[in-house]
Amino acid sequence: MTQNTTVAAIQTAFSEDRSTNITRISHLVREAAGKGAQIILPPELFEGHYFCREEREQFFNNAHPLEGHPTIAHFQQLAEELNVVVPVSFFEKTGPAYYNSVAIIDAGGSVLGVYRKSHIPDGPGYEEKFYFRPGNTGFRVWTTRFGRLGVGICWDQWFPECARSMVLMGAELLLYPTAIGTEPQDLTLDTKDPWQRVMIGHAVANTVPVVAANRVGCEGGQTFYGHSFIANHRGDKVAELGRVDEGIIYTTFNLAEIALSRASFGLFRDRRPELYSTLTTADGTT
Repeated sequence: MTQNTTVAAIQTAFSEDRSTNITRISHLVREAAGKGAQIILPPELFEGHYFCREEREQFFNNAHPLEGHPTIAHFQQLAEELNVVVPVSFFEKTGPAYYNSVAIIDAGGSVLGVYRKSHIPDGPGYEEKFYFRPGNTGFRVWTTRFGRLGVGICWDQWFPECARSMVLMGAELLLYPTAIGTEPQDLTLDTKDPWQRVMIGHAVANTVPVVAANRVGCEGGQTFYGHSFIANHRGDKVAELGRVDEGIIYTTFNLAEIALSRASFGLFRDRRPELYSTLTTADGTT
């Protein structure tokens, strides 16, 4: 495991054609690797448009099992060729169950495992409960060739419990593939700033870098607002794309130095888990 790790986040628009999207992400992964990126994060569900805008049973045809999944196999080959880590978001079918999942592909091309999205939103434009069961994997941390990664998916990023759990499990970087934009019920509502602030809070509260990759473009009247960013362990935004930009952002972190900062800051030393039992309840009762 190297001391310095270069991470990248991809931001782009997508079409309804899977092969076009796979080609686009592949080109951007290749470009990022060529510029020194070792961990490269594409957005959530990048094989097509964000289909969860509405409840339509035909979209269940887009789900496939992990084993034999053509998109994952493609990025395994690419990761092996380029010696990079690529978390691949996909619509997973296993038996009669469907999940919003991410496969962690290590440098060398092996699939380290799958994380299934724990928190499933349900609201106008984000009708995910129609499609996905809540994930049954629990939070996961992955030891890759270039660092220990915690990966949450979109709505997970709003929950401090998710971030804290992954860092307690040893995550050195937190990654969040995302699809977020306008709210169909209120076109004046812009959640970009709260969206960034909550993840920056995770960075500060856990002394850990955070990487978020969002999409851009208009899909069926819903506009995705981009602003993919990378924050360091102090919560400083060290790289960011704009509202309509397509491209890649990069940052290099010294994970060993960050680990020392985490230890010396004292947040994990001073935690009082014996006082936090309320957090394991649904309504605050003990």
